[in-house]
Amino acid sequence: MAVRWFYLSALTLSSLGLMCILFTVYWMQSWHGGFAWDGTIFTFNCHPVLMVAGMVVLYSAASLVYRLPQSWVGSKLPWKIVHAALHLMAFILTVLGLVAVFKYHNHANIANLYSLHSWLGITTVFLFACQWFLGFAVFLLPWASVWLRRLLKPIHVFFGASILSLAIASVISGINEKLFFSLKNATKPYSSLPGEAVFANSTGMLVVVFALLVLYILQASSWKRPEAGVVTERQVRGPGLPCQVGVGQGREEGHPGKAWALPGRPTQYHGGKPSSWKVG
Repeated sequence: MAVRWFYLSALTLSSLGLMCILFTVYWMQSWHGGFAWDGTIFTFNCHPVLMVAGMVVLYSAASLVYRLPQSWVGSKLPWKIVHAALHLMAFILTVLGLVAVFKYHNHANIANLYSLHSWLGITTVFLFACQWFLGFAVFLLPWASVWLRRLLKPIHVFFGASILSLAIASVISGINEKLFFSLKNATKPYSSLPGEAVFANSTGMLVVVFALLVLYILQASSWKRPEAGVVTERQVRGPGLPCQVGVGQGREEGHPGKAWALPGRPTQYHGGKPSSWKVG
């Protein structure tokens, strides 16, 4: 049941993420003339699209890699590589988004980094960079000891969710700031809620719903990869034989055997004398 709910949530999340990107593209294309990379306002239009695609949608996809049921068994290294690679792609898109806005500001002689939105955005990107390099050095490279990884893992997880929350705050403040700048004439003020305001506000709400669903999936204990040696609630017993469904230490003293499988997959039983066999 938990796996079915996960895939249903993942399908919903994928649809919402794609809608967030498409809505932002449509907003910039329909009300602000489209995209270019020549330093004009059309260069700035790339900024919101790249930030939503990188810092929100792709970042969230990278964060949810370890929630895939397929990642619960076998070696964790391939999933670490996927996790790091998706985050790196998100970071590249984010940097391009920053380049777009600085390129436009410098071309138009507009001051940089004076608004709360820009402060939030730069702080988020800085934390993201630190998070990625620390994660790569400690969790992907083989030099770090087990105790160091255990010490830093809660911090890594906390900042992962915090960076996403800061990214959402940056997106929302950016949408509001853009609307205040573009809807300030007397004939079409922001307060009259013209079509652009309604659409952009709706896009912001869509981003918030997307982020809340991501955070919910990240916090749901039934969708987390079980730790080694930890017995989870996903336990079953066969006739006269202890059997656990999950990932962790596969053999312990005094246990005649354990079977390990994902729901809907063949169970693998390891019998014989107690040994140190484990998965992951």
